[in-house]
This record gives sequence, structure tokens and C-alpha cells, in this order.
Amino acid sequence: MPTGDAVSLLVIVACAVAAPLLCELVRHPRIPSVLVELLLGVLVGPALLGWAQLDPFVEGLSALGLSVLFFVAGYELDLARLRGRPLQRAGASWGLTLLLAAAVGVTLASTGYVRSSLLVGLALTTTALGTLVPMLSDRGLMGTEFGRHLSAAGAIGEFGPVVAVTLLLGSSQPLAEAALLVLFVVIAVAVAAVAARPQPPRLIAILQRHLTTTSQLPVRVLMLLIVAMVAVASVLGLDTLLGAFAAGLIARRALRPDQARELQPRIEAVSFGFFIPVFFVVSGMKFDVTALVDEPTNLLRLALFLVLLLVVRGLPALVVYRGVLSARHRGALGILQSTALPLLVVITEIGVSTGQMQAVTAVALVGAGMCSVLVFPLAGFAVLDRAGPVDP
Repeated sequence: MPTGDAVSLLVIVACAVAAPLLCELVRHPRIPSVLVELLLGVLVGPALLGWAQLDPFVEGLSALGLSVLFFVAGYELDLARLRGRPLQRAGASWGLTLLLAAAVGVTLASTGYVRSSLLVGLALTTTALGTLVPMLSDRGLMGTEFGRHLSAAGAIGEFGPVVAVTLLLGSSQPLAEAALLVLFVVIAVAVAAVAARPQPPRLIAILQRHLTTTSQLPVRVLMLLIVAMVAVASVLGLDTLLGAFAAGLIARRALRPDQARELQPRIEAVSFGFFIPVFFVVSGMKFDVTALVDEPTNLLRLALFLVLLLVVRGLPALVVYRGVLSARHRGALGILQSTALPLLVVITEIGVSTGQMQAVTAVALVGAGMCSVLVFPLAGFAVLDRAGPVDP
């Protein structure tokens, strides 16, 4: 490994270690570790101190971390528990979000504020489920009614934009992209059906025996599943995040409850112990903070996008969940589902590389996403705490 790569990796991993320690120093309010990782990435990245560089090795680790993040988001979704009302309401909420985003995007594009109404509109419809899942788990909310509704809203808020990006931004032939997407779904369903079949006793014994040895065979199988589904999506010309998300859903369906319980600590150790923190630190390193400071109007642009995230993604929750959740619970859910970041990075990178988005717009959108990771969870959980106990 070249010296520069080794030094950059050392700094990035040191930031990953420092983030939870810094969070321990600030008990009230509870600051998400993700936010500290992003801020440390900004600090040590090329824009400020320059201690770590965005070389190909670091970029590759970050891309793998993003795939693992989407795998975990898919794995944490128990679709059997989200079926019915949670998914129906989440779909209706995202539908309203899409309408609001289209109106906002067209308005901004018609005034010349942005180049592409489609890109900006899609960016405003995202929800960072992978970012919210650890926070829900830490607070013991995953199994509650509120947690199920937020998980469903986050799933739609990630899956919907990924599909839209694949169909609308992947190529100039949306019908061909749609056919490839259908093919991918067929492959994923077939893999899930095979994986969900009763496992032979001998296979169970082999996996169980190697779970406690240095081979960690079940963990290797899961990593193979992630890479395989990402490869299938890539070969079909689809967004690789779709493959990682599908791998998580397949793994959840394939594992028996006892296997899932035993694998959970190992999955968390691999993902949250290394790959996911690396992604967030590197995302912070990519953030050009000097572009915001050099031009004061860019800060206003960031503030506008932050407000639009809350309005476009959060406002529908107040309407859709009426009669299902109390007013304060609806408010908390709306604020939390407005949290966005990973897909913002993906969409803005596509926009800048294709010339459909100005660099200043990309910086403001990513900055708004970073601020949403800080502001919205703090505000949302504060409103949730004041709303009273959450029904199990």
C-alpha cells in the first residue's frame, strides 16, 4: 500500500474511533455518531486540514461502505411486520412528497435557480433510512408502532428515489432501463425464493460450526451475497445501491430467527465497526466547505434546501398519518423522515458529472443533507420524547 493511502486510511479510521468518544462527552442533546463522523471528515479532508486525501483506494472503501449501509438498511426491514398499513401510509406519503418535489423543482428551474428540476426534485424525496436505523435501534424503537411506520417511510424514501434514479438518470432509454429493472427484480425474487427454502440439516450444522471459528463462514456468505447482488445490478446497468438493498432484504428472508439473532452482532461489527464509518468520514472529506464560506449566498442556498427537505418530505406525514398517530408523533415522524444524505451524495455526483447540476447547487444540497443529519434527528426525537410513551 502506498504511503499516502496508508496515512489517509489511518486518519479516517482514527476519526471513526474518535466519533463515538466525542459523542460520549456530549450527553444532552444526544448527538448521532454519524454527524460527528461527517464533521471530522470535513475537518481532516482536503478542504481544511488536508490530513487525508481522496485517492482511489479511499474512494473504493467508501463505495463499499455505502453498499454495506444499504445492505443493513434492507436487512433491518422486516417486511412481514411492515405490510399493510405501514407500507400503505408510507407509499401515500412518498406520493405526496413526489408531487411537492415536482412543483418545487419546476419552480426553481423556471426561475433559473437550478438547472434540472428532475435532479433537485428527486433529491428532496429521499430519506436516510440507513442513518436512522442505528438511532432507532439505540432507542429501542424498532419494534414499536412508531418505529414500524418510520421504517416503512424510510424504506420507500430510499427505494423510490433509487428506482427513479435508475430509470430516469441511468440512460436516455427509460423503457430499456425499466425492462432491466424488471429483470433484476425477477432475479432478486428468484434468489430470495431459493434462499428461503428449508435448509438441509447438514448445511445448518456446517454454518453453525463455522460461526464460532475463525472462518466465520456465515458472515462470508452474507458478504458474497452483497457483492453478487451489487454485481448483478452493475451488469444490468442499474444503480449498485439497489443491489445492496436487495441483498439485505434477501438475507432477512433467508435467515431463520435463531440464525438472525446469532449473526446480528457480527453484521453490526463488520458494518458499523468499519465500513459504514469510513463511508461517512469520506463523505465529509468530499464536502467543499470553502465554497460555502467564500460566497455568503451559498449559505442561503443551503438553508433554502434544508427548509425544502423538511417541507417536501416532512409535511405529508402530518396529513397521511392522521388518525394513526397523534399530532406530536406525526410531527416527530415528519421531521425524522426528512433526514437525508447518502442518496443526496449519489444524485449530486450524477448531476455534476453529467453537467445537469452546478457545483454550487451540489455543495448546497449535500450541506443541507449534512445539516439534516444533525438538526432533524435532534428535533424529531425531542418532539417524540415530549409526545409521551410509544406504543409497543
